[in-house]
Amino acid sequence: MSVAAPSARRRRRIAPVEILRVAAIVIVCAVVFFPVYWMLLSAIQPTEYSLSYPPPLVPKGFNWAAYAQLFADKPIGRWLVTSIFVALLVVAATLLLVIPAAYALSRLHWTGRSAFGLMLLFTQMMPAAVVVAPVLALYRAFGWTDNLVALALLHTAFVVPLCVWVLKSSFDAIPKEIVEAALIDGCNRLSVLPRIFLPLAKPGLVAVSVIAFFASWNEYLFASTLIVRNELYTASLGIATLMTQLDTPLFVLMAAGVVFSVMPVLFYMAIQRHVLRGLTAGSVKG
Repeated sequence: MSVAAPSARRRRRIAPVEILRVAAIVIVCAVVFFPVYWMLLSAIQPTEYSLSYPPPLVPKGFNWAAYAQLFADKPIGRWLVTSIFVALLVVAATLLLVIPAAYALSRLHWTGRSAFGLMLLFTQMMPAAVVVAPVLALYRAFGWTDNLVALALLHTAFVVPLCVWVLKSSFDAIPKEIVEAALIDGCNRLSVLPRIFLPLAKPGLVAVSVIAFFASWNEYLFASTLIVRNELYTASLGIATLMTQLDTPLFVLMAAGVVFSVMPVLFYMAIQRHVLRGLTAGSVKG
């Protein structure tokens, strides 16, 4: 009895802290997810309910007219296909550049390695808006405007530095004993990359792919600057054209936002486990 009583008192002292922690989590989640919920609600319920005051927080009926108008009047399907094409190009180019760079930073010893790694991080401190004008001048000089491949290469240039460090952490977590055993068995410093590092660093590769995909999928600034032809609009650029000086079809815009968000959300949910492993790779070493 003398042992059980302190334990009961300890649980009573912890309970208020746990309640506050849960309350804080609920409040943060509500703040984060309420705009998404309101977008979904506004896109499916009749217009008069969303415009009423106070607006209902639960749907009062369903109205799919916004989606019908979106797909009937706007080439939303072509915008999505274009965005997928550009994003997949960015993923491929990013992996092609990031894998050797991360391996060189992680396992090769060469003069200026630390300075090169820091320089990659410093590039992330510069806002993209600062380089819009010189990039536009450069692309016009080379005739690369209205070119989806050139746009994908530009997206790649901005995402590579971060992805190098993400993949480097995955390479750092691979035990040296495995690499040394492979070298003894006849591999050289280059052949261990495809045979040892890439199979063991799959979570890091998945994380890099997701970062590159989402960075390209959500990018608007350079797409709006470099793409002029309507048939080459990405989804983010095409949805922005729904807002005009004379009219902003709010509920069509909400429906477009839902359509634009569905595929990335499903994609992320499908590989969430691998993403978390990749982002935390190297944080704990056995």
